[in-house]
Amino acid sequence: MKKVILLLSCFLSYTLVYAQIVTVQGKVNGSKNEPLAGATITVNGANTTQVVKTNVEGVFSFKANVGQKYTLQISYVGYQTKTITDVTAETNGEPLAIHLEDAGNNLGDVTVKAASRTQAKVETINSAIQYQKNTAVVAQVLSAEAIKRTPDRNTGEVLKRIPGLSVIDGRYLVVRGLADRYNQAMLNGILLSTTEPDRKTFAFDIFPSNIIDNIIINKTFLPEYSGEWAGGLVQITTNDVPLKKFMEVQVGTGINTQTIGHDFYNYKGGKLDFLGFDDGTRALPAGIPTKSVFNDLSPEEKTNWGKRFENIWSANAQNNNLALLSKNFRIAGGFNTTMGVRNKLGGVFALNYNLSPRRTFFENRIYSFSNSQASINFDYTNNKYANDVLWGALGSLTLQLGNYNKLSWKNIFNVNTSDYTTERTGKDFETNSTTGDNIRATELAFKANTYYNTNLSGEHFIRPFQIKLDWFASFAILDQYIPDQRRIQYNQEDPLVPTSPYELLISASKTSQRSGSRYYGFLNDYIYTTGGNITKSYRVKNQLQTIKAGYFFQVKDRLFDSRPFAIYLPIDNPALRLQQPDVVFSPQNFGNGTDNKFAFNEIYDIRYRYLANSILNAGFVQVDNQLLNNKLRIIWGARVENFDQLLGSVRKADPRYLHTEKLDVLPGFNATYKVNNKVNIRLAGSQTVIRPEFRELSSFAFYDFDLGATITGNPNLPRTKISNIDLRYELYPRAGEIFNVGVFYKYFQNPTELYFNNTGAGSSGTFNYISPDNAQSVGAEVEFRKRLDMFYALKNFTVQGNLSYIYNRVPSLDRPMQGQSPYLLNIGLQYDVPRLGLNTTLLYNQIGRRIYYVGGSDNPPVWEAPRPLLDLQLAKKVLKNRGEIKLNISDIINQEARFYHDLNDNKKYDAGVDALAIRRKYGTNINVAFAYSIIK
Repeated sequence: MKKVILLLSCFLSYTLVYAQIVTVQGKVNGSKNEPLAGATITVNGANTTQVVKTNVEGVFSFKANVGQKYTLQISYVGYQTKTITDVTAETNGEPLAIHLEDAGNNLGDVTVKAASRTQAKVETINSAIQYQKNTAVVAQVLSAEAIKRTPDRNTGEVLKRIPGLSVIDGRYLVVRGLADRYNQAMLNGILLSTTEPDRKTFAFDIFPSNIIDNIIINKTFLPEYSGEWAGGLVQITTNDVPLKKFMEVQVGTGINTQTIGHDFYNYKGGKLDFLGFDDGTRALPAGIPTKSVFNDLSPEEKTNWGKRFENIWSANAQNNNLALLSKNFRIAGGFNTTMGVRNKLGGVFALNYNLSPRRTFFENRIYSFSNSQASINFDYTNNKYANDVLWGALGSLTLQLGNYNKLSWKNIFNVNTSDYTTERTGKDFETNSTTGDNIRATELAFKANTYYNTNLSGEHFIRPFQIKLDWFASFAILDQYIPDQRRIQYNQEDPLVPTSPYELLISASKTSQRSGSRYYGFLNDYIYTTGGNITKSYRVKNQLQTIKAGYFFQVKDRLFDSRPFAIYLPIDNPALRLQQPDVVFSPQNFGNGTDNKFAFNEIYDIRYRYLANSILNAGFVQVDNQLLNNKLRIIWGARVENFDQLLGSVRKADPRYLHTEKLDVLPGFNATYKVNNKVNIRLAGSQTVIRPEFRELSSFAFYDFDLGATITGNPNLPRTKISNIDLRYELYPRAGEIFNVGVFYKYFQNPTELYFNNTGAGSSGTFNYISPDNAQSVGAEVEFRKRLDMFYALKNFTVQGNLSYIYNRVPSLDRPMQGQSPYLLNIGLQYDVPRLGLNTTLLYNQIGRRIYYVGGSDNPPVWEAPRPLLDLQLAKKVLKNRGEIKLNISDIINQEARFYHDLNDNKKYDAGVDALAIRRKYGTNINVAFAYSIIK
């Protein structure tokens, strides 16, 4: 028995010893933030010495015993050798981030000695600040270390923490007060297309935060990147090869204070609505003829088809509070395995799901104006009940072949669907200008956006020649499907008699989209992208110089088709119009197409269908010079973009046909002077461009129920060219602290704006896109981040903030351009106690009033009033740091949003004086989540 116990003891001891061996990983960057492939890391332990090399990404790893301290010596030709002491191997240790300084004429070594805490941690924190100091442009950097210490679930939430940025609706980015159409996004070096077909924007909430390695927001232009932006270029880099296997799960729920405890209306849908897909419940009837064939049918044949559609025109109230809770789920995992001696295969995968029931209250009014006096045309009160589904998956595989070659395959799939009911009451004054007609209206809709992106990329480093090659190929699909969008309206027979009945608003018109209408929309975007870059490094007087050139090619194809149908009444039938919405359009109420029963028609117009294609060919040359003994760095070059766009039809005789081809030369210049190790002075100048989206150019007209107006594109819309100048002073007092102050100037040639035309198509007016001659912006911004540890009681607090002031004018119209805010304010207070696993963040954000949409000589613009946003986020580690409880409270103040005509022109909203166009109330969101690391 003793022998058995002794044998088991030996076996357990052996197992425990080998179970304590972990992998320590790190990344080495140079003075230009470039990964140093082939750098030598000498690892000295108590009784062992290892020598490892960095791969093409500058990443290295070595085996170590838990709890043992190591000394690392990092060396690379032309850089000062750095020695880091007290690197302690930990079971759950974070990767090291190391920066080497260019040697220049200083060939000495740098030794980082042990501090009061683990020096490796200090070096990682310093490296994040160093990265921002060393970046080539005016930029802001958020590292993986900073992201992991926040309770943020997705990239949209993470971006709220970056000073100078504002995120609208948790998804859309505002940089320097510029609306989302002036910003651009890249994922792992690949230019991302818009995620919404009706808006030039990118929804950043599709990326889970736990798969992000870093986020860099460029505010000045480099020729190697896309030239289609003016506010900010957001570069998201995801994890390629994780340090080790991991798997994390998160579940959560929450409430919206304006939704919970109230009736919630929805209509009968399909079995897959919870996944954001229609299962065919809303589909066109099987066998329905194509447009051209349907148009040739007789009125009776058309009406017979109208009987076959689902007869669902009303919504039912539910008061089940459990069903009104939001639900979210996320699972993410990764692996890392060796293949042979020098090769590695790694992968990262994530799946997230979010269902958010939301009731939004809003009022909207449309006016006519005469001598600065407003006369109301429409006055509506609305409640919108939406079940918003957002779910997606991400998967990537990376194969490292030795130290100098890497292949990656990354995939993103995202579904963003809103299934909603809008109930409306109010008055129409267009036919009864004295008392107005009392109305009741309903819209039932299902709007699904599906996005998929896959890209294959490679990086190769030819060390003998100091040449780096990288290439990429990408394919993306963006589909929008709107099946059976229905609108119905009733008007009270006598608005002066409260008991007077309501009658269906329907007439003999065969083309109305306002009441008794059905709409089907089908949009498919296909985006093909490829390109590559070559980078050559060399030295002049022992100062590192780099020249880079590359090519970018992207094709976008769009197919858009829609089928709007109208129910009409050839001969009036008052008794029929008195029936309620759930029975009024029953099959028995349809006639032969010419009698006094309902008839059915498809609105036939070639504008309801179009195709579009764009081809972007771009090339660049960029030189990166180090001068004055590495104190001055100048990056200069130019990008040439040829943009060929076809819209509407391939036939020139077709009235929809539109073809443009433009060649843009976009120069960029960035200079950084290093006054000392703590101070940079930056000067930058560039030319960039913003091109209109297909939807902004298309003549397709669509009635927007929320706005109560029709939206149509403008085929004559030109591109916007922007000239940019930046001057910035940067101070980095110590690790984790920043103080920056800068000024900037922007000149916009032909900016794009949304214009309300009260005399447009349809009695309700039309929104069009217009382009004034030019606009100019002059701005100043201050950014700071300060740890408050100078006071012992505040040692765990950090305060950060940004204030941007922008003076913008369209000279010919003496007003700011649409979407430009005069100021942007961010203030954040963080309380972080790492030993307790506690993280708390309080965020305040406000943007100045801005033009929501512009008006003409007879219609003053609609302004969006400032609205303060206050968010609180709490996170606490539990279960030996394997679990985490998170609490997010967003929009605590819950101030209503106001959009108004400033009739007295005093630059603020005055109730009872100014004409209130839109008033919205969103409610406060309170969410709680629990996350757990299954494998850590």
